[in-house]
Amino acid sequence: MSLDNAVAKPHERLAELLAGDLEAVGCVIRARMASKHAPRIPEVTAHLVDAGGKRLRPMLTLACARMCGYEGEDHVKLAATVEFIHTATLLHDDVVDESAQRRGRPTANLLWDNKSSVLVGDYLFARAFQLMVEPGDLRVLDILSNAAATIAEGEVLQLSAAQNLATGEDIYLQVIRGKTAALFSAATEVGGVIAGRPEAEVQALFDFGDALGIAFQMVDDLLDYWGSEATGKNVGDDFRERKLTLPVIKAVALADTEERAFWKRTIEKGQQDEGDLEHALVLLDRHGALEAARQDALAWADKARTALTRLPEHPIRELLDDLASYVVARVN
Repeated sequence: MSLDNAVAKPHERLAELLAGDLEAVGCVIRARMASKHAPRIPEVTAHLVDAGGKRLRPMLTLACARMCGYEGEDHVKLAATVEFIHTATLLHDDVVDESAQRRGRPTANLLWDNKSSVLVGDYLFARAFQLMVEPGDLRVLDILSNAAATIAEGEVLQLSAAQNLATGEDIYLQVIRGKTAALFSAATEVGGVIAGRPEAEVQALFDFGDALGIAFQMVDDLLDYWGSEATGKNVGDDFRERKLTLPVIKAVALADTEERAFWKRTIEKGQQDEGDLEHALVLLDRHGALEAARQDALAWADKARTALTRLPEHPIRELLDDLASYVVARVN
């Protein structure tokens, strides 16, 4: 989900505040994505890294570390670790989803091939593990390595759940907590850990990242049907890819026999005809599924903001509060 084209941009204010740290992260990323023997690795990596993403996840690590009073340099390596994990998952996701576009540009698997995308993703995961070891903190290593495993688990779960009409909101939440929120919560949690903050504050940082990540993904799934020029996606991409996201899950739960047959044909069996997307939008509107999903996203954003109240007052805390509101403002 893009964070462009809105009036208030707390991520830009965070970026300005953390400009020096972000520049250092960029230097680490460029240095570590290099390869002496395989020039395709930096070529593929640069295509995605330089595509205009806001580096929100590494920014969260930097922001939380600074908010917690950290004055060392390891937060830069950990922020780069988070970005490498994220980039690796994007490369793999585009292969799995057979995507042709990301952030408004052709995907790496389209420009090169699936093998290159998968193997370069593997390389970035390896680089991420090298980086997360360097601070010498076993708890940080545990948090980030667990996040990498949870992301993969969430993606595999989605393979079996995304096209099964029996998938309920509990499984959907498990999927997005794995594939999206796990990295958000790891990014925020390690900021408090390396700063040596009390356990209650570290837990609050985890809870903030978890809730923010869930809201973030729910909004992304909503915008697939509501549309946004800034997402780099076409309206209905998830429908065409037969992904059972929250709005459809809610509509299926309220569907009559005829409507359920429609969802079974288009999502489970993948038999889609001209006009099916438009009919899907009608059904989503009929049952208020998009609005209900929006309310869920708003509730998770509120949980993120509530978690922040358990932390000491700080200018960065105010910006993170604004960010939680901003993530869901796109669907207000």
